[in-house]
Amino acid sequence: MLTIVGGLLGLALLAGFIGSLSGLGGGVFIVPGLVLLGHMPMQVAIGASLISVVATSAGASVAFVRDGWTNLRVAMILECATVTGALAGAYLAGVIRPPVLELLFAAMMLQSAYFSVTRQSDDPVPAGDKWCSRLRLDGEIINPDGTRSHYGVIRLPWGAGLMVLAGLMSGLLGVGAGALKVAAMDYLMRIPLKVSSATSNFMIGVTAGAGALVFLARGDISTAVAAPVALGVTAGALAGSRVLPYANARALRLLFVVILLLIAAEMAWRALDGI
Repeated sequence: MLTIVGGLLGLALLAGFIGSLSGLGGGVFIVPGLVLLGHMPMQVAIGASLISVVATSAGASVAFVRDGWTNLRVAMILECATVTGALAGAYLAGVIRPPVLELLFAAMMLQSAYFSVTRQSDDPVPAGDKWCSRLRLDGEIINPDGTRSHYGVIRLPWGAGLMVLAGLMSGLLGVGAGALKVAAMDYLMRIPLKVSSATSNFMIGVTAGAGALVFLARGDISTAVAAPVALGVTAGALAGSRVLPYANARALRLLFVVILLLIAAEMAWRALDGI
């Protein structure tokens, strides 16, 4: 029993650390870890993952908000769309077969990797468009030398549309859907990657919490699995929040893409093997 708990804690620590750095949330690593390594049912893995995503958000977002990396206005507006999708997705997860969920998970990872690779420039937009300017969504980033640079936000309707899909995937797959959230903010809305990651960490807890309530009511959350996973993810997320401000943006993007491709390949293989 101690070996199993130790393994869950170790997996969760790593998942929380990388999830906090990338803005993906620990769930994107917890689900394949529990299914592929722990041989747990998909529904149990999703339930534990949703709890871990809430823990990731709580652990990382406090430091990001305090240090000014999180764009709270963007987060609050976009979260209205994601919660709607999350409630619908959590309900559908109870009636969709596991291989289909695993294929959807792989497809989501590939799409997010494509968005990240085709991002043409890491330079921020100097000014927001009409909608974003009226809502005062622009912000500032802190440079390594301590100075601040202004960035604009664009394409709010497109970003909100992708957030509905992100929420749907969150409820279906037991993740914070940080991959799609970071992609929407980074690729479509042109928010700097570090700000996108920090804002995603703030949002994923609310999204996953909405889905977790549905899973809890259905009895799909195992406390014996969820408790050690949540503890490990919280500790890892706190460590990741300390490292993000000093991370290189290009290296962070490369890490983001490599992880997404590896997870997509593993989950697709498992799904096809189970059909």
